Amino acid sequence: MSDIDSADIDSANIASANIDSAKTEMLERPLGDMEMLRLATAGSVDDGKSTLIGRLLYDSKSIFADQLEAVEQTSERMGADYTNLALLTDGLRAEREQGITIDVAYRYFATRKRKFIIADTPGHIQYTRNMVTGASTADVAIVLIDARKGVLEQSRRHAFLASLLRIPHLVLAVNKMDLVDYSEERFNEIKDEFRDFAAKLDITDLTFIPVSALHGDNIVNRSENMAWYGGSSLLHHLEEVHIASDRNLIDARFPVQYVIRPQSDEFHDYRGYAGTVAGGVFKPGDDVVVLPSGFTSAIASIETFDGPLEEAFAPMSVTIRLTDEIDISRGDMIARPNNQPHSGQDIEAMVCWMSEAAALSPGTKLGIKHTTRSARALVKQLNYRLDVNTLHRDESATSLALNEIGRVVLRTTAPLFFDEYRRNRTTGSFILIDEGTNNTVGAGMILGPLGS
Repeated sequence: MSDIDSADIDSANIASANIDSAKTEMLERPLGDMEMLRLATAGSVDDGKSTLIGRLLYDSKSIFADQLEAVEQTSERMGADYTNLALLTDGLRAEREQGITIDVAYRYFATRKRKFIIADTPGHIQYTRNMVTGASTADVAIVLIDARKGVLEQSRRHAFLASLLRIPHLVLAVNKMDLVDYSEERFNEIKDEFRDFAAKLDITDLTFIPVSALHGDNIVNRSENMAWYGGSSLLHHLEEVHIASDRNLIDARFPVQYVIRPQSDEFHDYRGYAGTVAGGVFKPGDDVVVLPSGFTSAIASIETFDGPLEEAFAPMSVTIRLTDEIDISRGDMIARPNNQPHSGQDIEAMVCWMSEAAALSPGTKLGIKHTTRSARALVKQLNYRLDVNTLHRDESATSLALNEIGRVVLRTTAPLFFDEYRRNRTTGSFILIDEGTNNTVGAGMILGPLGS
């Protein structure tokens, strides 16, 4: 791969930038026009994640001619017998040189039914933190398995992480079916083995699809080579999977991101609170409480740039105005008086440690960012380190190293307003920050208040 002409890479990158720009513009259309689905791919190295995404983009006609031409030329220079569609997603030079995915690569495309954001996450064990980052907001996780190798340790690890991250829908794509003669028997062996493993996890929706990303079998169109398979193609499944009910529409949560007070005569008395709805449904006239002050009021109006709304729900970005003038600032939370989040400074959480510069251990002091609220946190206790391969809890562990996951107790300098992660992925998650470097060093999922 060292023979790859840099001009080819630059050409492909420019084309990639063009398509990203075009797709971003498409994605910026109002959500009401088209539903968006976020998906993450995971699996072992060489299971074909990048090829799968490249095939999705290619067969759904979501790439430009010049981009395809650049990839064809690069494939030819590499001596490949076929057009390597994985090059469509391996945007980083280092990835191309190594032929692997290192960082999370995001790609955008759309069909007539949906818009998609794909997080192509790395397969190596040392990039577990990247997989966690890429999958943290996903609606669907696609775990690839090489049909020849079957369910590997990394397959189990990624399925467990998808379960830990509460991704509502999991697709097990058994890839490279062409290399096992499109065998139904082999597909069923893998299906049964993985189903036994998944029974130990908290996975609510599990779908199995046999595919060949290289040849396009069951990616966009049903495969003629696997007439025995009666399910949907991967794209059809992604277009149809029901995600609207995955959102928490019960617990109304609105973290205030910004207070809008225009300094103009026209809007002299305007005071609005901008942010993203994190849960529940808000309507004008609803009684609300503001945390931490505890003052109550009612919603006067809900507004966007396009005008007032009759209701707002997650993940809509809106401005809420109240009937009373209350001292509200960034980091405050608007909720319902009779349905408030937990409020406290001692929380238990699962943390994925992302720093190679230092370990996480009791006594570590960090910055914490939870919704729009920032504070400082002290690691009071490490309950156990989790072996994501065996699900064994090592209670003798004294620290978490890079990519390790453990259950901790945190004490924050200011109260946080949170829900359990299993109930709300937005108000139940946080990041930990090294205050010296301002780097994100940990991602957490709240289990509940201490002792819950």
